[in-house]
Amino acid sequence: MNLDNEKRLAAIEAVKYVKSGMTVGLGTGSTAAHMVKELGRLVKNGLEIVGVPSSENTKKLAMELGIPLTTLEKTSAIDLYIDGADEFDPYMQLIKGGGGALLREKILTYNSDLVIIIADSQKEVKRLGDFKLPVETIPFATKKIEQSLQKMGLQPKLRVKDSENFVTDEGNFILDLNIEHISNIQLLETKLKQIPGVVETGLFLDMADIIIIGQGETTITLKK
Repeated sequence: MNLDNEKRLAAIEAVKYVKSGMTVGLGTGSTAAHMVKELGRLVKNGLEIVGVPSSENTKKLAMELGIPLTTLEKTSAIDLYIDGADEFDPYMQLIKGGGGALLREKILTYNSDLVIIIADSQKEVKRLGDFKLPVETIPFATKKIEQSLQKMGLQPKLRVKDSENFVTDEGNFILDLNIEHISNIQLLETKLKQIPGVVETGLFLDMADIIIIGQGETTITLKK
């Protein structure tokens, strides 16, 4: 099974929704990178779009590929947002944030008219929780948040990269939580958001309009 090819096929299918004149939100991660590369190719061939990147990494890639960029504050509307996911369930609920860009990704998702998620076939699960749930936290409060989440039985683990605390583009930390025993994810989302210092969670609930899954040599499209 060639997962990278499945990601690429899903990305190419998603880009078919992009039309000249659109403002397009650009996701982050290995699957989204395929989409950005495909858009770069189309821009070279005359597609006229403006991109709004969800991370510094995506911004750098888009600039290298010659995709014109703008910022969220300068745009009146985002027509379409395309991004990957770490997991999705049969109800099109998502876990995102494995790449650490969940805050900006959720902001762009919320502010977009149409949200397309692209994924390889391994990202589909019966219920969310195989993948650890990322939660972005203010550094000042992270230790206390960790203690609260421990009491909730969520086994929080501070994300580390190159033996340093991982820092998001907004200067925050990430705690990865074990939620495989949680049945009510809506309630969990509410409880997490009530803890002071929790900035955002990687639960993207009722936010995806379309999910395109690469499967072998073809793609499957799910719609809300």
